Parts: sequence; C-alpha cells; structure tokens
Amino acid sequence: MAGKRRDKSRRSSGKRQEQTSVEYNLLLTATLILLAIGAVMVFSASSTTRILSNGGLSDSAHYLQMTLAVSVVGLLLMRFMIKRNLSVVRNATPLIMFLALGGLAAVLVAGTAINGTRGWFAAGPIQVQPAEFLKLALVLYGAHLFADRPDRLRSVRDMAPYLLMTAAACGLVMMQPDMGTAMVAVFAVGITLFAAGARVRDLALLGGGMAGLAMLMALVAPYRRDRLLTFLNPEHDVAGNGFQVIQAKIAIGSGGLDGVGIGNGVQKAFYLPEAHTDMISAVLGEEFGFLGMVVLLAVYGLLGYAGFRIARSAKDDYGRILASGLTGLILIQASLNLYAVMGMAPLTGVPLPLISYGNNSLIVSLVAIGLILNVARGGRAATVGIPRTSSGRGRTAKLRLVKGQNEKTRNRKTGTVAQSRHSGGRNGRARGTGRSRSRRASR
Repeated sequence: MAGKRRDKSRRSSGKRQEQTSVEYNLLLTATLILLAIGAVMVFSASSTTRILSNGGLSDSAHYLQMTLAVSVVGLLLMRFMIKRNLSVVRNATPLIMFLALGGLAAVLVAGTAINGTRGWFAAGPIQVQPAEFLKLALVLYGAHLFADRPDRLRSVRDMAPYLLMTAAACGLVMMQPDMGTAMVAVFAVGITLFAAGARVRDLALLGGGMAGLAMLMALVAPYRRDRLLTFLNPEHDVAGNGFQVIQAKIAIGSGGLDGVGIGNGVQKAFYLPEAHTDMISAVLGEEFGFLGMVVLLAVYGLLGYAGFRIARSAKDDYGRILASGLTGLILIQASLNLYAVMGMAPLTGVPLPLISYGNNSLIVSLVAIGLILNVARGGRAATVGIPRTSSGRGRTAKLRLVKGQNEKTRNRKTGTVAQSRHSGGRNGRARGTGRSRSRRASR
C-alpha cells in the first residue's frame, strides 16, 4: 500500500510539474508574440511621420532600432529574474521601494518635463521614468508585507502601512502630474490586496473612496476636467481636446474587418498624436482591422490565463500574491489603453504593454514577466515572520482565487480542513491525523 501511495504521489507531482511547464511556455510565447507585434507596429506607426517631418532626411527606423535594443536589455533582465532566487528579490524589496520613492521625489526637482509632465531623468538618448518602476515596486512591497502576515489584512486600519505607502507614492506621481500612472498603480495595489485575501467589503470601501477622490481631482484641475468632459462628448471640441479621440475612432473604423494592410494606414501621418506610443492600438486597428484587434486581445488573454494559473500553482504565498499582482498590473495597463483608444474611457497616457514605444514601460513589463516565470519554475521566498495566535501557532494566509491546487488535494487525501483560526485554549489542537498536524506545523 505504501508503495502504491508513493507511486501515486510521484505521478501527481509529475502532473503538476507538467502543468506548470505548459503555463510557463504559454506565458513566454505570449510575451514573445507581443514583442514581435510591438516591433512591427512601432516601425509602422513612426516611420511615416519621421520621413514626412524632415523631408525624407530622417532615419525612418529610429524608433524600431531603439525598441529592439531595449527589448534585448529587457529580455536579459527577464532571464536574470527567472534564474534569481526569489528570497533575494524579497529581501531587496524595502530598498527597491525606498529607491522608487526617492526617484519620484528627485525627479520633481531635477527631472525633465516632456509633454507637460516632469517625470523623466534625461541624459542624451537615455530617459529614465521613476513612476514606471513605482508600479512594480508597489506590487513587490505588497507581496512582501502580506505573504505570511494575514493579520495585516483584517481591516482597513491593519492595511494602513501599505495604504499610506501607496498614497505617498501616488501623491508624488500626481505632482508631476501623471494621473494615468497613478491610476494603474492604484488598480495594481487593489489586485494585490484582493489576491492576498483582503475582504471584499474593505476593498469596496477603499475603491469608493478612491473613485470619489479621483473625481474631485479631475474636477479641480482644468485640464483633467476638460479630458473628462471630452470623453463624455468628444464632438463638442473636434479641433481641440476631442481631436485625438475622434481620430482614433476613425482609424479603427477605417480598418473594417481585415484592415487596410500593414504600412498603409493614413491616420498615423500627423492625424494621431503619439501614434507610436499611446495610440498604437488605433494604428493596429486601422492596418489589421477587427481581426487584428481580436488577435491582440487573444494574446493578452493568453498572457493573463497563464499568469493567474502560475499564481494558482505557486509553491508559497509570496509567489501567489506576486504572480497575481504582476499579471494584474500588465492586464490593467492593456485594458486602460484599449478602452481609452476606443473612446470608452478618458485618455490617460497609459502605454500598451510590450507593444507601445516606451523604454521604461518595456523593461518593467519584461522584469515583471521574468518574476512570474520564476514562480512558474517553482521559485519561492523564505518566510520573514509569522504572527502568533493565542495558542502559539502560526496562521496561514488564505489567498482568494489563487489558492494552490496542491493544498486542496492534500486536504482531501488526509481528510483535514485547513484552518485560518485556532481555538484560544492552551490545549487546543487542529483536527486531523498526527501526520497532517506535524506537516502543518513544519510549514
């Protein structure tokens, strides 16, 4: 009997490894497809404008060359993150968070303003945008705080350290001002909290407060108020604030079912401002049509499926929260960009991950994917501290949606029920066999 159980356990373990390997390959494949689409579309969206702007004397492949160079750097960083021990990343998280906040403060003093936003450190062709790295830092910090401290999720007050850190960071971003990046950061924090096990009631309370604050800030600042009113009625200011939205809709509508053909788009030639960055999905819609947009959504869907499946099968709570938060971070940016281009949300300047031209966004996205792939390979981080209940035992975090399948299987086999709360008595014992008790105690 013991031999049969061992064989069954080996088969089950092998099956789990096979599933993880499939998800690893799916995520890597989706990433490479998006990078390829991005390179093609950056060249298509930028080459015409560069040629026309300087009478044909400009290098039409400039942005393509930059994208390819940064992609190589990003892929090297992604591989580094895949191979790196997650404990090293977790131990460095407080320093990463400190550097992100320091960069946000410094850029307000010594940064370069581009398109009205003082958010870059510029040195020749190299431009560093601290706000992009902040989004990654906040997800890392959330996973670091909540992985083995579920007591920090019991109420909004208990979440205060993480929420105050998020508020301080987003406040610095808003001072640039860059509301789009702040929105992405807030949504990413919300997904991280949800994956860690925060109560829906608390998240709804926080979400309502943030929505009210965002509306107030939009109404107070004249340019944000104009953007909001333009989103509601872009035809009211066709030559002004509504110009970009209307031209994006014309581009997508002109594409029809299968598009006008790669390179044949017209709207990218001065009709679409920032065609190779924020509006690149409109160029894709014109040149590849409805079918091209469907393929794009399918690849992002594949990325999201693989990312959340990896989170579900992670070896520890840190990996589950981290993979969920980073997958959500990428999908949130893609959603905000596509909704804005289609006129379903206000324009916020959020790039399309792995597609739009943007060196900082591309590197951050590839680093995030590298960390998710690390989790897929079985990476785990050392526990940094577990709170004690009155009975002296540690409490295990209960993660919503991404609870490990291996834990459910083990509970069914042993007949035990995972407990998040223990009795207060001195001699209180968890139900189940002695083997299961010792296994939980050693975790």
